Amino acid sequence: MTLFEPAEPMPAAQPFDPAAPLAARMRPRTLDEVVGQDHLLAPGSPLRRLVEGDAPMSLILFGPPGTGKTTLALIVSSATNRRFVQLSAINAGVKDVRAVIEQARTELGRTGRQTVLFIDEIHRFSKTQQDSLLGAVEARHITMVAATTENPFFSIVSPLLSRSLLLTLQPLDEAAVEVLVDRALADERGLGAAVTLDDDARAHLLRMSGGDARRALTALEAAAGTVLAEGRTVVDLPTLEQAVDTAAVRYDRDGDQHYDVISAFIKSIRGSDADAALHYLARMIEAGEDPRFIARRLVVHASEDIGLADPTALLAASAAAQAVALIGMPEARINLAQATIHLALAPKSNAVVMAIDAALADVRAGKAGSVPPALRDGHYPGAAKLGHAQRYRYPHDAAEGLVAQQYPPDELVGRDYYAPADRGAERILAERLSKLRAAIRGTTGPVEPAAERAAELPEAGK
Repeated sequence: MTLFEPAEPMPAAQPFDPAAPLAARMRPRTLDEVVGQDHLLAPGSPLRRLVEGDAPMSLILFGPPGTGKTTLALIVSSATNRRFVQLSAINAGVKDVRAVIEQARTELGRTGRQTVLFIDEIHRFSKTQQDSLLGAVEARHITMVAATTENPFFSIVSPLLSRSLLLTLQPLDEAAVEVLVDRALADERGLGAAVTLDDDARAHLLRMSGGDARRALTALEAAAGTVLAEGRTVVDLPTLEQAVDTAAVRYDRDGDQHYDVISAFIKSIRGSDADAALHYLARMIEAGEDPRFIARRLVVHASEDIGLADPTALLAASAAAQAVALIGMPEARINLAQATIHLALAPKSNAVVMAIDAALADVRAGKAGSVPPALRDGHYPGAAKLGHAQRYRYPHDAAEGLVAQQYPPDELVGRDYYAPADRGAERILAERLSKLRAAIRGTTGPVEPAAERAAELPEAGK
């Protein structure tokens, strides 16, 4: 159990331990010092009312590492003159929780002083451990502040979730991390202007932080220590790389490298080279590329270059995109890698993109025509007089669930758009499609070969 309980309330400007890590020394002491969570800090927001109004309300803080969950818990306790106790869900059990609750009841009855119980990584608590908190949270014997990096709707029991205010912390953008880095460089609690960052080192530090303020300050502290030990005052890129053991990747998210690497990534997947695709994925991750951008490209690629040759490809890519949104980095790198490998190894077909582009080309060329009368809406008065929906044949009335009937406009009868490839699951679909077309049209014509469709639209899907 990790237990931290200050003997006295922590003042807003408490002394700091110069031997503590830089990230701990630079921890914001008031809400006004918190950076990057503006959606939680606006005047009148629940968090500000809790801190400034001394309301005994329990919180669940959900967000990726280094976004300020522990900081907010400390601010809640110090700004509201409450007793602060911290438990780590990694090694605390039900017995530890009950001991804290009993102490909190005693303190509340004796002095009227509230206890803030901060539980880090509460998603690691079992259902029984979480249930042991319910009574004390309900009766407000404690003000629980729980932190989690996992989706609380999956990892926290519903009764505890319903009794708490859920606050979602967003990953810090580079501007927010830069504010914290500059503050650490200048502030007496930090490096006290003893060192400076050159431009290359600054850019790399912000990229490699990945929105994690703690990671950025830890790397800065290591680099600054090296520079000062050598009698220098400027942290350059080689020193920073050496300090954090991370090579700077030649990659500019706003320049040519951004487009070159993502292009190589997609083309490697299209070419079924999983190893090359993983290399480019690693380059983007290490350089701090937005994982949502990578996930979006995977979702597009799943339909554009694989499609129905492997119908599970889109599911895998969409699941990875959802994982990025729910979990965040660095854990979501695993989900992105799984989707990348899945898509690279899948059979390839551009039949889906060729089909929609061919249909769009016809529409843009004016080949639209009128909707056949049998297919028009017949659910309004007067539709029957116009002959709408009068001869429509309901497929479910047929034994095979299929009837011969004209569906496209007259101008497009017999026009084929979807031409399955002879690979993967589309090989089976091609045979079914041929039979369906023959039954619907009352003909026996073969499916137009994919190669002929590709020749017709040479730029589609490129």
